[in-house]
Order: sequence, then structure tokens, then C-alpha cells
Amino acid sequence: MTESPKALQLFSPKRIAITIIIGLTVATYFFVKGFDREAFVNLEWTWQSTLWMFVAVLMMACRDLAYMYRIRVLTDYQINWRNSFDTIMLWEFASAISPSIVGGSGVAIYIVNKEGVKIGRSTAVVMTSALLDELFYIITVPVVILIVGYTTLFDVQLPSEALQEPIAEYGIQAVFIAGYFFIVLLTTAITLAVFFRPRTFKWILLQVFRLPFLRKWRHDAGATGDDIMVTSKELRGKPFSFWAKSFGATLISWTARFWVVNFLIMAFVSLNLHEHLMVYARQLVMWVIMLISPTPGSSGVAEVAFSSFLNEFIPIAFIGTLIALWRLVSYYPYLFIGAVILPKWIRRTHMPKETE
Repeated sequence: MTESPKALQLFSPKRIAITIIIGLTVATYFFVKGFDREAFVNLEWTWQSTLWMFVAVLMMACRDLAYMYRIRVLTDYQINWRNSFDTIMLWEFASAISPSIVGGSGVAIYIVNKEGVKIGRSTAVVMTSALLDELFYIITVPVVILIVGYTTLFDVQLPSEALQEPIAEYGIQAVFIAGYFFIVLLTTAITLAVFFRPRTFKWILLQVFRLPFLRKWRHDAGATGDDIMVTSKELRGKPFSFWAKSFGATLISWTARFWVVNFLIMAFVSLNLHEHLMVYARQLVMWVIMLISPTPGSSGVAEVAFSSFLNEFIPIAFIGTLIALWRLVSYYPYLFIGAVILPKWIRRTHMPKETE
């Protein structure tokens, strides 16, 4: 292989290094800032602490298994369990080293396609995955807010030096509400386009992007319209079981992802039911804040958000430790695993075609 495909240029050592440096710098800052030697000396590490740490790691395994199962369902089981592991790890790897606002969808289509799935179906798989993720969020947010209450959910103070421009100007609550309804509108529009009027949607996109200040993105808009039409064709006539399995896997994967934090906190302190739900709810708000992060994998922003949103449930002396553990369990493994399997995956999916 003489030249890496354009999609693989994302996986550069420079991107990985920047991501790790940003995350570790912020985590170290919080650890040093909140370190209390006496509290650490007096910390009683029990078998229950070990149990909750193990459960937190188990939640990440459940998350990945659910994602692997979902991609098998979405590809009509064309990808086996072994290759679905590579696909999900590289997908997460791409997301981990991309700015959250950009994401790794383009690379994900490439990865799925190289696993032998036709480009049309690969596009449909990635777009459907995104729709299912957004649907989970749309449904979960109002349910959780009804349970925990709205007034205390946004009782959070981010440090001024860490505020992004939208948050600094409008506040966390306004940014969250705007972000939530943007997700609702976007998901509704794409759902209507995919399942009812794909051709009409493409026509509308092209007309909108005729406007002078949008004209330079008209080609990309046309490509998006094509993706919608391809996805519509691929998903037409799918049975109820297909959607039930796909959304069930989505529900498990996202729930497990958020529960990682709950169980990590329980390794240090106990939580009652209301606190459990509030930690879960605060993470839903954090997700929107992290979604608009300009840094790779929300590095830096994620650590600041964790400290600000969840500090009332954690002793100040352990915040830095928990931030480090959270990212160590839920983020850095994808950087390591992705970097390890990428060369083997390239040899498996690229070299045979080039040596024929």
C-alpha cells in the first residue's frame, strides 16, 4: 500500500498526541487542585469499591457489545462478530480524535464499506446509527427531567475561563434547550426525508444552497441529499424486528455509557436513588456541551464539564481522581485499541485487493 486513503489520514500520530496531551493536562490540573493528602490517607478502599470499579468497566464492555450487535443488525449480519469489533473500535477511535462538533461519520462510512458492505448500505448504516442515537436522546431527556425535576438540573457553575462562546453568552440552560430542540428538528427532518420524501428533501436542499452565501457548500448539500435517497432505499420495507433490535441495542449502549460515571462515583461514595438519577440527568446536559466542543474527543471540555456538573456528588479531594478514572475507562482505551488494530485492519481490508 503506497498511500493511505484520505479517510485514514485522520488517524495520524499528531492527532492522537494532541488529544492525549489536552486530556491529561486538564485531568492533572484538577487532580493537583483538589488533592487532599489527609483525605487520601483516610480513604477506606473496600471490596465494594473494587466491585463498583469492575462494574464501571463492565458497563463499557456492555456498551461496545451492544454497538457491535447493532451494526450486525443494521448490515443484515453481513459483518461477523470479530470484524464488528474492529469496526466499532475504529469508529470510536475516529470519534475520539475528531472534534466532537465534526464527529467520525465520514470515516465510519469508509470503515463499514471496507468490511465488504456496499457503499450505499454503509451510508445507510452510519446514518441510521446516528438517527437511533438521537432518538434515544430525544426520548430520554424529557423522561429523566420529569423524574428529577427541572429546577436543580442546571444548578451548575462552569469556570469562566473554560466557557465556550455560546455558553458564556447565553448560559448552560439556554444552550442545552437550543441544542435539544435543534436535535429534535434535525432528527425529525431527516426521518421525514428518509421514510417519506427523500427526493423532495434533496430538491429543497439544493434550492436552499443556491443562496449566494451558501453556494460554496452546494456540492456537499447535494451529496447529503444523495445519502438520504440511498438510505431511504436501503431501509424501505425493514420489519419491526429490525427496528426493535436496533433501538434496543442503542438503549443498552447509551445507558451503559452513562452508568459508567454512576458506578465510578459509587467506588468512593454512596448514592441514593435520586442522586443516581440526577447524575444521569446531568450527564445528558453534559453531552450537549461536549457535542459543541472544538477539541478532539472533547478533551479538556469533558474534564471541566465533569468537575462542574458532578462536583456536588463527589468529595472535592477525589474529583481529580474520578476525572482521570472516567477518561481512563471510557475514552483512552479507544485510542490505545484503535492504534493497535488499525495496521492489522488496513492489511486485512486493503492489501488483498492491491496484490491481486
